Amino acid sequence: MGEQVRYGLIGTGMMGVEHLTNLAITPGAVVTALADPTEASLGWAKNALGSRAEGVQAFDSAAALAASGLCDAVIVASPNYTHRDVLVPLFDAGLHILCEKPVATTIADARWIVDRAAQTDRVFWTAMEYRYMPPAAEFIAEIHGGRIGTLKMLSIREHRFPFLPKVGDWNRFNRNTGGTMVEKCCHFFDLMRLIVQADPVRVYCSGAMDVNHLDESYQGERPDIIDNSYTTVDFSNGVRAMLDLSMFADGAENQEEIAAVGEKARLEVLIPEGAIVFSPRVGFRNPKAATRRVVEVDAAALNAGSHHGSTFYEHQKFIAAVRGEGPVEVTAHDGLMAVAVGTAAELSAREKRVVTMTELGF
Repeated sequence: MGEQVRYGLIGTGMMGVEHLTNLAITPGAVVTALADPTEASLGWAKNALGSRAEGVQAFDSAAALAASGLCDAVIVASPNYTHRDVLVPLFDAGLHILCEKPVATTIADARWIVDRAAQTDRVFWTAMEYRYMPPAAEFIAEIHGGRIGTLKMLSIREHRFPFLPKVGDWNRFNRNTGGTMVEKCCHFFDLMRLIVQADPVRVYCSGAMDVNHLDESYQGERPDIIDNSYTTVDFSNGVRAMLDLSMFADGAENQEEIAAVGEKARLEVLIPEGAIVFSPRVGFRNPKAATRRVVEVDAAALNAGSHHGSTFYEHQKFIAAVRGEGPVEVTAHDGLMAVAVGTAAELSAREKRVVTMTELGF
């Protein structure tokens, strides 16, 4: 099992519960504390823990949990806009931290987190689950292994369901989420940087709220979040990447489709189908030579969450880093860069112009 690690969870909504179900199948992980100001949310967490809830202490704040001495590591799954405030007592207490994406809603707060993380010898890990979907991980490994030659173009399509309801409806407003391009799409901007292995130079996003939430009102205020967009990102090594997002396409067979093109071949991954399709160049009118294989995912990992098994694999990497048995694979800086690209995309969509990363201090 390895060394036992005591976990606290801050934010016990849907994603918090997914973390609990994955900790249940992570060897050596023991949940000892929960924190959430909403009693109903704490109830969801206790239901998810089942018999494991016995002896788990509940708190109404991150500060109280941090001061309890019950935890070695803490998962932050509270609303986006709370992350900086939540992290203060966790850093002060010297705890290992897995912080859900986006790491913050503003570049300034994300920079503060990077600075604080650099001052501790504890693990700080930005939760970017999409890296750890087994088909996506295989896809990335094949690109980095040179299977398509030198990468030139990368496209990511997510056609999915609308944002789900949250406690207090906090995710209906940009001021709470950072905007859709930060809240949702930070996953994909992180994947772009990981796959391309370079930093972004300029961003152009065309997006709007065209279908979802149009008839919703909260205390007389209408939601202001993008529900569809196209985003192009130019990288410092000359690679171009594109994100195609629709949040009113829940009937799509595959939610994520990613394609990478090099001078030798094209490679695709389709999720949740799990297929990886390799299409070498064959010349004009010659027979196609595409091959397809399906990457299997452990059934227990699939059943423990709604991110195609990725949360389970992420937790295996995180607990290894906490034990000193592996590196931190997704740093606070990675979290900052994903927020920065998302912020550039939000600005671009609002002002209908190209935004350079130098404008934002990168």
